[in-house]
Amino acid sequence: MTRSNLVLTSLLFFILKGVSCATFTFVNKCSYTVWPGILGNPVLDSTGFELANGNSRSFQAPAGWSGRFWGRTGCNFDSTGHGSCATADCGSGEVQCNGAGATPPATLAEFTLGSISGSATQDFYDVSLVDGYNLQMIVEVSGGSGDCRTTGCVDDLNRRCPTELMVEGGGGCRSACEAFGTPEYCCKGEFDSPSTCQPTAYSQVFKTACPRSYSYAYDDATSTFTCTDANYVITFCPSLPSGKVTKGLMRPTNGSESDPLKEFFSNSSLYADLAAGNSIGIDHFSLKLIFILFIIYFTHISFFGM
Repeated sequence: MTRSNLVLTSLLFFILKGVSCATFTFVNKCSYTVWPGILGNPVLDSTGFELANGNSRSFQAPAGWSGRFWGRTGCNFDSTGHGSCATADCGSGEVQCNGAGATPPATLAEFTLGSISGSATQDFYDVSLVDGYNLQMIVEVSGGSGDCRTTGCVDDLNRRCPTELMVEGGGGCRSACEAFGTPEYCCKGEFDSPSTCQPTAYSQVFKTACPRSYSYAYDDATSTFTCTDANYVITFCPSLPSGKVTKGLMRPTNGSESDPLKEFFSNSSLYADLAAGNSIGIDHFSLKLIFILFIIYFTHISFFGM
């Protein structure tokens, strides 16, 4: 190959690479600082950073990039950047994770970007609770084509967490695998296949609250999404999105009000059941409808004496 052809080939490669890259934007809507962690190949511009309340930061990833993002909370780093985090710590002892992953429990956003050529041009993405949960997170798509749906976990699972899975202090909810370590919960050994590894009562707690998130290892059918030529926004502690993306995402239950009606609705799994297609959701709906009619009836009696 001549020198001119080599230069031309290199230029075309970088042009195609630039066109096919994806932008990841992190947004912090929590009332506290979050320290996102990044693990992927190839390595992006950062492997961990501080993101204050209300702030955002963006990174570009090349075609074919594969990795995961998560949010660390309760971090304490000194002036030299050394320290640790209360949840989802990566164990590096620094703000940068330097190739280390999150210590469970951690809410994870996972991506495999499509290549610039060949058949694998789609991006695959999901939000996983297989390693447990530590904070609310959603992934929203900007641009792109295909079934580019919003996914994630809007519900505050720390408030729903079964006692035996709860992290001391309430900062996270462990997976049953981490808590008990048995093959049926970890999908290992004789349970390491889609036919033998089935949902458990514990994974159903996660799935009911967050129907579009992975709740156990083989929860692919309702938890993996695809898109082509898109950019992505990862939001920590999101408010409930409006419009078409609300279906399948749970309204957060982090309000402090003691209104019994509000608690009755916010603590129910109705929205999740309907989104996931569970028949029990219809029963809940009927009960709620009866409850509402009951209140209306007696309110009517109180006002009109009928």
